[in-house]
Amino acid sequence: MKALFIGGTGTISTAIVDRLAEEPGWEVWLLNRGNRSQVIPEGVHQILADIGDEAAVLEKLGDRYFDVVCEFIGFTVPQVERDHRLFRGRTGQYIYISSASAYHKPAAGYVITEGTTLANPYWQYSRDKIACEEFLMKKYREEGFPVTIVRPSHTYDERSVPVGVHGKNGSWQVIKRMMEGKPVIIQGDGSSLWTLTYNLDFARGFVGLMGNRHAIGEAFQITGDETLTWDQIYQTIADALGVKLNAYHVATDYLAAVGDKYGYDFTGGLKGDKSVSVVFDNSKLKRVVPDMETTVGFHQGVRMVLDYCMAHPEECQKEDPEFDAWCDRVVDALEASKAGI
Repeated sequence: MKALFIGGTGTISTAIVDRLAEEPGWEVWLLNRGNRSQVIPEGVHQILADIGDEAAVLEKLGDRYFDVVCEFIGFTVPQVERDHRLFRGRTGQYIYISSASAYHKPAAGYVITEGTTLANPYWQYSRDKIACEEFLMKKYREEGFPVTIVRPSHTYDERSVPVGVHGKNGSWQVIKRMMEGKPVIIQGDGSSLWTLTYNLDFARGFVGLMGNRHAIGEAFQITGDETLTWDQIYQTIADALGVKLNAYHVATDYLAAVGDKYGYDFTGGLKGDKSVSVVFDNSKLKRVVPDMETTVGFHQGVRMVLDYCMAHPEECQKEDPEFDAWCDRVVDALEASKAGI
């Protein structure tokens, strides 16, 4: 079988490509601009093109037919409309990566299934994903376009420790604050529930949907089965670092108010996603992909990530003095407010 990945070198897709490259019977192709060609496994074919240049992509595709096309970098309706034009009649399955952040916010219930309503008033990113899903399912209903929707939640790889509140350079500055004994900001009171999924586990579920006729016209969430509070997540990171956690809890509304004006999208990223307690029911996925399971617990995954980050400082240890100073100002302001009352 022949699979095409649009993108194919990101946090999620790299693990899928690696797994599929070792699966017998698959011929794997990537369509991207070649910015991370060093991570592409041997034997994987590459089409160098900007997916936004529809005419150039059409020319490079030639008369190729793909059993599965996987879209990882489609964020708006015009982008999936383009994909529909490019791959209608050229693929047996089009898998679209949506987002679990599309589920109803505020949460109507903390147990999430694929039947949970899609609605997010806080995050344009999520609303765009919902609109993409609606367009694609309309094409499935009207003309049989063979779409499968996949909704990941918080998926991580070896390059970045997953945290809730971080700056524009990622999570390293939070790790640095932990190691220096500084207060580390955690949204809310730290008790909300969250699910973290290592990309190798995600890949198991995703590959099981590829070429699977039971997945056509359906939506699936792919997450791990481990649920933790945010306090437990941060404490697990601190334990792996061998340091004492100096947790500093800050209300999400406050973070959104004082963060968004500095370019930190906490209204979307927290109110529209990470501050909401969620527990994912993956029964639907497991009926279609029976071997789906969580193999990397967070206590294991975080040590793998930290080992990699410590060994690759230039790649992973991106300091963010602006965010560090912002954290200090937030803590100082709240402590001054407490003292003044």
